[in-house]
Amino acid sequence: MTILRSYSQRRLDNQVAAFFDVDNTVLPGEASEVRFFRWLWRRGVVGWPEVRASLAWLMRHLPALSLQPLRERKLYLAGKPVQVIEPLGEEFCREQLCPRVSPAAMRQIEEHRRAGHTIILLTGSIDFLIDPIATALQVDRCFAGRLEHMNGVYTGHLVPPLPYGEGKRRLIERLAQDLTLDLSQCYAYGDSPGDLDVLRAVGHPTVVNPIRGVARIARQQNWPVVRWK
Repeated sequence: MTILRSYSQRRLDNQVAAFFDVDNTVLPGEASEVRFFRWLWRRGVVGWPEVRASLAWLMRHLPALSLQPLRERKLYLAGKPVQVIEPLGEEFCREQLCPRVSPAAMRQIEEHRRAGHTIILLTGSIDFLIDPIATALQVDRCFAGRLEHMNGVYTGHLVPPLPYGEGKRRLIERLAQDLTLDLSQCYAYGDSPGDLDVLRAVGHPTVVNPIRGVARIARQQNWPVVRWK
């Protein structure tokens, strides 16, 4: 299971959890990896060869309009040393991402904490980009993408399962067994089609900053819709 670690010292002995997506939910706006790529570009760590490799991979794995192949492969980091990239990722997160965490998200997390709920981040973003956010928010668990590496160098592959779409649902179902969670009493917050499986799996879904048709689905399902800035 793709778990970073526990970020708080609380005992997890209740049956209710609150699951939070990160990109465009806890962290409004542009995806964290897009920002990270641009940040690396400005420092000369990545460039046109990485762009060409990613586009070539995408063209070989159509259907068109789907970014799933790029979620499953991180070719812009392939061949790069872990000991160089991970410290850069943590620096980037503290400098660029932590200050952008939504105050509304922080208030909602604190409300769940006061209620004694287990607080869990679920994101397809890379673990070392999200770790400082999870630490700062003192969440109980964090699931994120984990990059495969061999001999200290990234391969460009992710260690399965990817916490996106159906992968998120499988993760929370396994976690529900491990922690004896009652999913009908649990909460979930997400913005995109990749969060729909989790939103449908819990008793209290909330759509945050909806994109790519999720606002329409929320109306059909009578799910609350909120805007976190």
